[in-house]
Amino acid sequence: MSPRDAESQHEEAGPSRKTEEETKKESLTVGLVQEAEEDTAVNLGALLDAGDGAVVTLLAGDTRLVAHRAVLAARSPVFADMLRRVTVEGSSSQLVLSDTEGPVLRQVLAYLYTLQVPQLPSMAPKLLVAADVYGLSVLKAHCEQQVVAQLSVETAAAAGVIAIRHSANRLKQAAVAFIKAHLLRVMATQGWAEAVVNDPQTVVKLAHLIAETPTDTSTPSAGESRTGPSSQPHSGHSDDGRRPATAVPSTSPQTTPQPDDAAVSLLRTPSAVESSTGPSSQPHSGHSDDCWRPATAAPPTSPQTTPQPDDVAISLLRDLSGEEKDKMLIAAAKEGSVSKVRTLLTVGADVEAMDENQQNSLHCAAARGHLEVARRLLEDGADVNARDRWQNTPLHQAAWNGHAPVVWLLAASSADRNARDHRGNTPLHDAAWRGHPDAATALLEAGADREVRNDNGKTPLDLAKRNNHQQLIDILGSS
Repeated sequence: MSPRDAESQHEEAGPSRKTEEETKKESLTVGLVQEAEEDTAVNLGALLDAGDGAVVTLLAGDTRLVAHRAVLAARSPVFADMLRRVTVEGSSSQLVLSDTEGPVLRQVLAYLYTLQVPQLPSMAPKLLVAADVYGLSVLKAHCEQQVVAQLSVETAAAAGVIAIRHSANRLKQAAVAFIKAHLLRVMATQGWAEAVVNDPQTVVKLAHLIAETPTDTSTPSAGESRTGPSSQPHSGHSDDGRRPATAVPSTSPQTTPQPDDAAVSLLRTPSAVESSTGPSSQPHSGHSDDCWRPATAAPPTSPQTTPQPDDVAISLLRDLSGEEKDKMLIAAAKEGSVSKVRTLLTVGADVEAMDENQQNSLHCAAARGHLEVARRLLEDGADVNARDRWQNTPLHQAAWNGHAPVVWLLAASSADRNARDHRGNTPLHDAAWRGHPDAATALLEAGADREVRNDNGKTPLDLAKRNNHQQLIDILGSS
């Protein structure tokens, strides 16, 4: 036989031998499957022939399900214990499962019979809870994986609470890392608000874990991205501001801030989230005419209950980073909430913290005319002569927007009446340009110089004449 013929014979024989091997394997597999199916059929047949005592009714709300006692006991140690207890107590016909919803129980029962994990992402959190309650570790692990895969800003708070309460360590680590990366957005959600109200103690534990977890710089902080400062007017005034400097004496005796419902409110709808998206479009001069107010979070769909004691919310706020508390303080000053400002100062927010335009909370309160907030900030040591990126002081902001009471407060707190911005304008220039006679009067009575000239050589009277503000012309023109 030639080598070629031998090779041909080998090629022909090869497939035949492989087919025989595969056939043997297939036969073995089929045999095993058939044996398993026969065993299952025999077992199920035995269950069906066991009579009424072999079954038990499961009640979950309006849902009634019938299951074999042997299946429940074999799959779940918790069900086995429950069945032993009800048998001893003489009531073996039903189990009332008050902590499990009907649809969830139906899926649990399907798993007990088939050992197939339901692929229902929307139900995964509740299935995870049920799996933990009934001691189904494999189902719990699969549900945990599903919840991790669908973590989002809206679901993260609830996922973190579930993970802590049901010792789901993998989910706990993932939820904590996610919330840490998107903290401000997560805290603005309805899910976070409901968690604070419904389970504050667990949220405190979650906050501690967040505080203890190192920041993952590789994870994009979706809720805290910043846009650059908006274009500013030529005089450099804006809505916000900051610059550290020496503190001014308090205008009234300082009192120890007391925690109040503001702490819970801050955690439900942290206005720092809105402020972190960047300043709104500013007018040409850099001052803001509008009193920006943060949007409130949508109310939870379920009725809200009375918040737990304030120390829970205070503890949560204390665990935030300094940067996060500082953002909240600036946002609370913009909002005009004295209680929120007081609470944030209590938990360590920096009264001199600045935003992207180097404006501090006093700049923000002055720009919007929030008198009591400004007073509170001054009592806590805010620098009355702080400068923003355009060299505006809080007094510039109050004058530009015509908030005479705030002008009086700042002047009484040793504000520089003739401070110059980056174009040489004083607060009196700003009040004259904008047509605010009350603010101008307050400045003049506080000792502002009506003859001072800006970088263009203009006095406040010149600016009032240019804009035809007759009342200002009369005030500034009188000796």
